[in-house]
Amino acid sequence: MVVEVEDFFGVYMLFCTNPQFKGRIYIGFTVNPERRIGQHNAGRQRGGAKRTSGRGPWEMVLIIHGFPSDIAALRFEWAWQHPHSSRRLSHVARCSRKESSLEFHWRVVSNMLRAPPWSRLPLTARWLKQEYRMDFEPGLQPPLHIPIAFGSVRAKKKLQSAGEEEEEEQEEEEEETSSCFLCKETVKASEKLSCFHASCGMSAHVICLAKHFLESEPAHLLPVEGDCPACRRPLLWGSLVRHEHRRSGEPEEGAASQSHWADELQLTEPQDLLSPCVIRSEIML
Repeated sequence: MVVEVEDFFGVYMLFCTNPQFKGRIYIGFTVNPERRIGQHNAGRQRGGAKRTSGRGPWEMVLIIHGFPSDIAALRFEWAWQHPHSSRRLSHVARCSRKESSLEFHWRVVSNMLRAPPWSRLPLTARWLKQEYRMDFEPGLQPPLHIPIAFGSVRAKKKLQSAGEEEEEEQEEEEEETSSCFLCKETVKASEKLSCFHASCGMSAHVICLAKHFLESEPAHLLPVEGDCPACRRPLLWGSLVRHEHRRSGEPEEGAASQSHWADELQLTEPQDLLSPCVIRSEIML
């Protein structure tokens, strides 16, 4: 069974099965994993990377997905490729002689999923090939909101129905009339998040809802989960964002998007997290 995911941004790990280069690892970014592995195995002239061209076949064995934007995924990709150049991974030991490249890169990503800001994002670690599956080392299990999945994944292109288009037009017309459930002030469609539970309909400013979710975690900037202030049912922050900001169409490989609140978070120094200016500028969509 192939799982389809909308707004797909993923960072994958390739394993080389060519006897001459067997065991080599390549880390890359993609918005379409099925297409990307085909490009790698077809060679550089068909869109593959220089480092993988002529060294195949390659297998895509692991992918981390659920990033809020391509920029967030690309920063994760860079850190996974260069763990000893990333200040967030300075504690990760270098590859030992007894450790294979696969084992080393798994250890690196295991640490990454526990390090901020990635530990706060709604990510999924997915093994695409069961035969390469590895378990987390003691003490390196990811947070509970980051699940471990198995099986193939496909980028799903969102098709907008006529009814959805009419609904969007109506929302735009009524944009100025909606109010924030928490502060009671007017909230624009581009500045709000809404509860997706049936019969609720709560809407609030992004920053108001973030502060509400972070009441029990005041030292953090990016929420992970919380209860809807209206219906009191649990909500994952990442699910709220994806629900409110569905993109239409399929982004191109390597295309740059506009800045996202979670992207800027990755450049923030820990001592700046409580600054009102940082909170206001970085949590906005």
